[in-house]
Amino acid sequence: MRALFVDANDTLAAVTDKLLVSAKLPVTINRDPGVKPEALPGLLDGVEIAIVDHTAVPTAIAAQCKSLKHVVFLGTGARSYMNPEELEGHGIAVHTIKGYGDTAVAECAIALMWASAKGFAVMDRGMRAGNWLRSDGMQLTGKTLGLIGFGGIAAEAARLALGCGMKVLAWNRTPKTHPGVEFVSLERLLAESHVVSLHLLLNDDTKNFLSRERIQAMRPGAILINTARGAVVDEDAMIEALRSGHLSHAGLDVFTIEPLPANHVLATLPNVTLSAHSAFRTPEASDNLIGAALDHCRRIITTGR
Repeated sequence: MRALFVDANDTLAAVTDKLLVSAKLPVTINRDPGVKPEALPGLLDGVEIAIVDHTAVPTAIAAQCKSLKHVVFLGTGARSYMNPEELEGHGIAVHTIKGYGDTAVAECAIALMWASAKGFAVMDRGMRAGNWLRSDGMQLTGKTLGLIGFGGIAAEAARLALGCGMKVLAWNRTPKTHPGVEFVSLERLLAESHVVSLHLLLNDDTKNFLSRERIQAMRPGAILINTARGAVVDEDAMIEALRSGHLSHAGLDVFTIEPLPANHVLATLPNVTLSAHSAFRTPEASDNLIGAALDHCRRIITTGR
């Protein structure tokens, strides 16, 4: 049984090379992160396991990959790139990886929160243009952070926020408890939180979860942080709220269109801090991610599933 890392960038290729020294698995690496879906049938000829970072795997294309039986997606958001149920109908199982970058993503969310609250990006841009810009920031100690969705990333974000002296509220679709965190209704969280951070998986139920109505229900002047998926927010409604000042700032690592086009409206708004979907990109998270992917390959090769 053969496996191919379909779209390895330089960083992930190097990590894979390093881990394969001891793993000794039949995994080869295609060192081209710009693979087009139409190239997959040729690349995957005779390959049973595809490791995929960010390449779309349309069902019609996957059906042409006659030997393909498994897709190991590097992350949790496989639905942004493929339809797991449709692939299953063609005998192709999709495997995802959870928890590999919880700390890294939580740190990014907290960093975006601080940058947004203090206006660092605005001042940086102004000073680089020769302007001495100073503005009042938000003091976060004593303020309330609301976490929407509470898995491993949100738990790490709560730990960091509590250490900063913040009050932490959370809402989750299923009941949970966590030390120092108060679980409340979504309505209360939106109304009381000075900062709202999104930690939801993207699926049919969570697309546009933060709707126009829910954005309007947020505390006036609140900060919105999104390190989850761009599509969990009604982007047009968010932009309107940023323009009106109902949202004072947004710190965004994810977008409905990626890479973000150079002329995208979000890149023109002064009260937005942008990060290029890089929250999980740390050496520690990369080691965890590729290690988990190789563990999937080992299990599949050993058990056939």
